[in-house]
Amino acid sequence: MHPASCDHCPGSHTGERPCLASATVKPRSWLLLEHPGPWAPKIEQMDVPLVAQALLHGVRPQLIRRPGRRPSSAATRVYVGWSGDHPWMETRVVGDPAEFAELDLAAVARGRRPHFGELVEEPVLLVCTHGKRNACCARTGAPLARGLARRYGGMVWETTHVGGDRFAANLVCMPHALYYGGLDLASAREAIDAYLRGEVFLDRLRGRAGLPEPAQAAEHFIRERTGLMGIDEVRVTSLTGTGPYMTRVTAGGDLWSGTVELVENPGFCGPECDVSVQTYQMRGLALHTEAVLV
Repeated sequence: MHPASCDHCPGSHTGERPCLASATVKPRSWLLLEHPGPWAPKIEQMDVPLVAQALLHGVRPQLIRRPGRRPSSAATRVYVGWSGDHPWMETRVVGDPAEFAELDLAAVARGRRPHFGELVEEPVLLVCTHGKRNACCARTGAPLARGLARRYGGMVWETTHVGGDRFAANLVCMPHALYYGGLDLASAREAIDAYLRGEVFLDRLRGRAGLPEPAQAAEHFIRERTGLMGIDEVRVTSLTGTGPYMTRVTAGGDLWSGTVELVENPGFCGPECDVSVQTYQMRGLALHTEAVLV
């Protein structure tokens, strides 16, 4: 069990700490399964057969529920999606668990639509409220989810652990799987409104799931340098090395290169804190013509 009080480093949960390159790096395929709770500390410990099947196929499972009071219902909302190139998401309301036999999770893992449900036309907004995993997620996430639901309605769901408890309150914007952290209601609205415009909100952006952290950092620095905020305007095309990392990034038709490395951020939290705060830096940033780097 996690303590009721926060034991994270000072600056957590406020957006003051470096909040870069910390989105979960593995998943690009997703299963979102409605489950009212209670949620165990790890959803793998729960008797939810579809979660086990998703893990077997390499699909990231998340349990979801509506913010606030949750009336009991025999029907279950399920989403499957892909957050890699050409992201998509499908949804279906399942009345009988036997219907899950129609869901081709192997296809989802490969980024292919299983045609299990209808194509989702609007974003799905996930706020982590998984208090049994870490108390800070419930303390900061639950009120955020309720506040966002008043404005964005059915797009908003509470969800289980998304990674990065120290960055709570966390928001994930699907289907692109853009991670935001250290959010209050105002900054979360800015992030969502940007997403609805097809842009990112750089101030609290943790990165995009499925990309290595150095690639997430490189994208951040290029966006900061160029001012390009369109979701697909900036793309890391090459990442080599084991640290420092050599990167190539396309941005608005231009090609950039630079070196990304993980560094300590000494003195950020003050002398009373023994937590090591790390962040990324980018050095040697240069703009090239494409012919130079071929």
